Formats: sequence, C-alpha cells, structure tokens
Amino acid sequence: MKILITGGSGDLGVLLARELEGIGDIPVRLDIRQPINPQRGELIIGSILDRACLAEAMRSCDLVVHIAAWHGYHLVAGLKDVDDFWDLNVTGTFNVFEEAARQDIKKVVYISSTSAEERFGIYGHTKVLGEEIARTYHQRHNMDVIVLRPGAFIPYWNKNVYASFVEWAHWYWKGAVHISDVLQTVVKSIQKLKAGPIPNIPTLYVDGKYEYTNADLLNWEKNTPGSIFKKYYQDYADVAEKYGLGPTVKPTVFDIGPTKEFLAYEPTYSFMNLLQELAEFGPGGPPEPNF
Repeated sequence: MKILITGGSGDLGVLLARELEGIGDIPVRLDIRQPINPQRGELIIGSILDRACLAEAMRSCDLVVHIAAWHGYHLVAGLKDVDDFWDLNVTGTFNVFEEAARQDIKKVVYISSTSAEERFGIYGHTKVLGEEIARTYHQRHNMDVIVLRPGAFIPYWNKNVYASFVEWAHWYWKGAVHISDVLQTVVKSIQKLKAGPIPNIPTLYVDGKYEYTNADLLNWEKNTPGSIFKKYYQDYADVAEKYGLGPTVKPTVFDIGPTKEFLAYEPTYSFMNLLQELAEFGPGGPPEPNF
C-alpha cells in the first residue's frame, strides 16, 4: 500500500517511514524540511498549504497519515503565532481532507492532540477544528477516519527542544507518552483501516504506561508524601533524587481504555523504564534509534 505521510520529516514521520517500509508499504513523505533518513520511501519537499504540491504527493496513494502541524512547543517557545497555527493546523488540515476526497482516498489517520481538551487555547482550538474537519469528511465523503489524541511526544533525541535526557525526563515525569507508543497506535490504526470499513469515527487518547493504579491516583498523597512513589520505585529513589524528579509529582493520565479495545494498544514505556534508563545511561540518555 502507498501511504502519504504529511510531516514526513518530523520526529514521528521519520519513525513511521522506517516502520512502513519494514512491513512492505511505500511511504510518500511530504514536508518542508529534509529528513534525517531521506532514503526511506519517496520524499517530496513541499507544504500542505501548496495545494498543487499536495495533490501531486497524494496521487496514487491509498491512505493518508496526517501529522503535519505546529505544536504546543512552537507556541510556548514563541516560534509561531496564532496566524501560523490557523494556516497550517486548520487550513492545512482542510486541504489534506479535501484533496483526499477529490482523489477518492477513503482512509485517513488524523493526529490530533490531548490539547483538544483546551478548546479555547490557540493550539487546542486548531485541533478541535481539525477533528471537526475529519468528522465532516467522514460523513460527507464516507471516509474511514481514525483520530488519535496523543499527549506531547517530542522525543529526547530532539535537541532543538530538549538539551539533555534529564530535561526530557522532567517533562515526561508530569505524565506523557513515549514516541514509540504513539508510533504503535499509528501503525495499528493503519492496519485497522486496511482490514475494512469503519462505520464510526473513533477519537482515541494515546497515553503511556503507568505503574500507578487508578486507586493510587485517586488517593494521591493522602498518606505520607512520596509514599505512592516509594511503593513502586523505592529501588530508584536515589536516581530520582539525583536528577530532581520529585516523588510527590502527580502525573496527568488520560483514559486509554477505548484505545486498548479498538486498536489492541498496549503501551510499553513507563516511569520505571525512564528511571532505569537514567540509572544506566545518565544525562546523555539511551542511544538514538536506528532511523
């Protein structure tokens, strides 16, 4: 199957291109930047805002994975403003779905965000509108669409965002999802779309693996501060202390029950993995994956 990846040079696009080639699909990668692994699939340098370029990239494709977007990081860092977010995340998403309809492509994976819950924020609002576009084209053109809502998943090896593995760990410690688990849900979504029609459009949260139980989270810090942390990570208490990972920090956790049921998703990366990698590799973090 020939699969268009918008944002094909980004962190997720790079890993997805490798994964798709591994299972025999042909990734067509559309992005404004050169990727670190240009040998993977077919590469087209261009923007989803360029409708002619988008149409050419989508030609003869069977499925679209729409990743291209500005993210919360671009807003917080002051790199993009409200106009930029509207142009790429809203107009760009419309362009992708409209071109798919024109070319009679019926299968789309749309990467939204947990920030859609912040519907009046600059970033969150664009994802709410993106999801609405997805639902509209599902209804109007009988498209099979899966909407994924991952938390922030910029990986530790992206040095434009995180100076070190420790800096990334501090972000992850608040509750997050590893990019490898986001990749898992995208691949499983593609497999689901390949298998046949999807009557309804699912909106699925993508979160990480947690040793903490629901009861732990409900009763957080009702006893001795740090007691729940010690219940699971006592052997790594010195590692957490060394790198400033507070034992009383309560992570934000999203309900992935429907995602597990619909995609057979099982997250693999947890706080335990993080602490073990800190203990083994230190501030430099584990080796980067093979792209």
